Parts: sequence; C-alpha cells; structure tokens
Amino acid sequence: MDESNATCGKRLASIGLENTEANRQAYRTLLVSAPGLGNYVSGAILFEETLYQSTVDGKKIVDVLTEQNIVPGIKTDKGLVPLAGSNDESWCQGLDGLASRSAAYYQQGARFCKWRTVVSIPNGPSALAVKEAAWGLARYAAISQDNGLVPIVEPEILLDGEHGIDRTFEVAQQVWAEVFFYLAQNNVLFEGILLKPSMVTPGAECKERATPEKVAEYTLNLLKRRIPPAVPGIMFLSGGQSEIEATLNLNAMNQAPNPWHVSFSYARALQNTCLKTWGGLPENVKAAQDALLTRAKANSLAQLGKYTGEGESAEAKEGMFVKGYTY
Repeated sequence: MDESNATCGKRLASIGLENTEANRQAYRTLLVSAPGLGNYVSGAILFEETLYQSTVDGKKIVDVLTEQNIVPGIKTDKGLVPLAGSNDESWCQGLDGLASRSAAYYQQGARFCKWRTVVSIPNGPSALAVKEAAWGLARYAAISQDNGLVPIVEPEILLDGEHGIDRTFEVAQQVWAEVFFYLAQNNVLFEGILLKPSMVTPGAECKERATPEKVAEYTLNLLKRRIPPAVPGIMFLSGGQSEIEATLNLNAMNQAPNPWHVSFSYARALQNTCLKTWGGLPENVKAAQDALLTRAKANSLAQLGKYTGEGESAEAKEGMFVKGYTY
C-alpha cells in the first residue's frame, strides 16, 4: 500500500473520488483495520505519508498494524527518472539522504523497506540500464541494513512488450546475476534481505499466453540458477496480472519443493476488488474489507500450495496491466 500520492489519486479517481488526504486516509484506514488481516499478511509497505498518518479514528496507522501482528515497512526510493545515455530507459533516484531518512523511518516504527527499480525488455535492456539498476539496489540495501531496516530488493522486469516467455527468462537471468554480484560487492547480508521480483511470464502483448504451470517452471528455474539459498524469502510482485492470475501462478510455484519461502507482495492484486467494492462509501467498508480478506486468504493458501480457485468472482479475473506503469 505504498503508492505515491499521485498514484493513489489514480486509484481513487477510478471510483470517482477526489485525491485528498482525507480520502487517502479513509482508504488506508479501511485496509489496515480489516479484522483478522494479520492472519494472512505479515507486512505492509507504506508510503511516507501513511507511515506518519493516523486512522480516521485517530490511532497511529503504525500501531494499528502492529496490533494486527503486521510489520510496518516503508518505500524509500524517490521514483524513476530518465537515464541519460540509455535507450530511453530509467533509473531510480533516492540514495542521497537515504541513511538519515532510514534512521527516521526506523524511529517511526518501520522495520523493513522497499526500493523499486525497473528494466524494460522492449528498450533493450541496455547493459547500462541493467548495471545502474543492480548497483542502485545494492547501495540501497547496504544503507538500509546499516540503519536497522530489512531491505526488499525489487528489480522489476516490466510486462510491457510482445516478447515470449523465453526472452523474459533470458533478461531476468542477466538482471539477477548483476543484482547479486553488486549486493555481494557491497557486503549486503543475504540472510537479511527479501527479494521482490517479477514472475517469468510472456510480455503483456505476446499472443502466446503461459499456463500457471509454465510460469512456475520458468520462474523456479530462474530462482535455482540465480538466488543463493541464504536469501530467506522471495515475495513476488503481481505487476499488472489479474488477481486470480497472480494467485494461481504463486500456487503453482509452491507445488514444487524449493529452499526459499516463496510468497507474495501484491498491491493491485490484493486491492482491486476491495477498492471497487468500497467505492468511497462508508456503508461499503465492511464489504470492501471482506473482499480484501478473500484475496489475502487466497494468496496465503497459494504460498502453501493449497489454493483451489473455487468461488472466485469475475472481478478477480480482470487484467490490470498498464503500459509504461509508474508510481
């Protein structure tokens, strides 16, 4: 739930709400106070505003999460900007002042953090963009650990493009090799990070779709080739997949033994139906919270390999891919 205020505004606009602090507060209060959410969700990534915000009832959001046994986290990157000298690619800013910001976030109750950088397959990706992404993630991880925060390392390979699953696999191998090379160079403790990667899927505009079994096979092969077993958790991003797709793919991955905790770190794939159900109306809060709990429980079962997909709504099957997605 770490969308910037501008992106949160796009979410609110989709249900006809104005992008005001009161509306953002109301929505985020609905999320963190969903009864029993902590049975299925272990951490919540917050935006800076939310980390310092109180709920509609005046309780600190951080405290509400802690009472639910959900660990508060914080997005610490400052967003994507054009990468000079590249093929129209981007890099992630935010290393300046990161140490002091991280220390302040820790004081406020955050115990982990997230930094998202992206790689685009249609744009190359150029060696420069891959190296910049990997180095930035490694510096962020080292600074975060130095300030007591567990860094979530997120090299997102964007879904944009017409390429097939084999091309995604090839690029992901290249990106992850660089990421772990630079993490090691920066003396990052692998046992003290979480990885938040994209699943290996065909490009969003590829004619040939992949079954959950195929996505699981390719993604697990990639993990085995690139991720040291010392990394405790792989928390996949949903990256514009539909709610159901993200859950089915995660479930298929947990049908096979592997040395990691393979789980989820979803935003839209947990909240899409919830947001639409709420519609900004106080009388819909309970129904919206129930929709959130349905998705959280489904993904909780999927990370045990026990999700069946029974009784899912049509809403949960809607794709959420946005070309050139930023937040």
